[in-house]
Parts: sequence; C-alpha cells; structure tokens
Amino acid sequence: MGDWSNVLLIGMMLFSIGCVLVLTRRNVIMALMGIELMLNAANLNFVAFSKFDPIDLDGQMATLFVMVLAAAEVAVALAIILLVYKKYLSIRLDKLNELP
Repeated sequence: MGDWSNVLLIGMMLFSIGCVLVLTRRNVIMALMGIELMLNAANLNFVAFSKFDPIDLDGQMATLFVMVLAAAEVAVALAIILLVYKKYLSIRLDKLNELP
C-alpha cells in the first residue's frame, strides 16, 4: 500500500466516524459535528484522488467548493438550532418530533 492509499483509508475512517455520530447521537450539535466530519473526509478524498492527475485541479476546486458549502451550512444550522432551542428549550433530536 502506498502513501495515498493510507490517506484514502484515513478518509474512509473519518467518514465512518461521522456517519456513526449522525446516526447515534441525539444531540443536534453532535449530529452537526458528524456531518462536518463527513464533509472533511470527502475533502481529504478529493485531494487524494487529484494526485493521480497533477495537471487538472478538479480535486482542489471541489474541496474549496465543499469548504464554502460547509461554512454556509454551519451558519444556517446554528441559526436554526438557536431558534429551535428558543421555542422548545431543548436541542435533543428525539424530543423534536413536530414542526412549530
């Protein structure tokens, strides 16, 4: 196994940890952290796969796009979390079973 296969293995492990966080945690903040871990794992894989074509910068451009998307997602998600907490006084996912 070469160096880049180790990077892909780390990306796979990060994505798996993020997926477990999203599926098992009842706290909204922890689920959001799991989503961010999965996005970072995808970024790592984009950069690792772009190594195979050093002239084409598609992997780096996709990573930049995902980073901008993640920043916007965090801003919107935290605003929604604050509004939900103000209404229900809880951010536990199992207690939020109806829309306002």
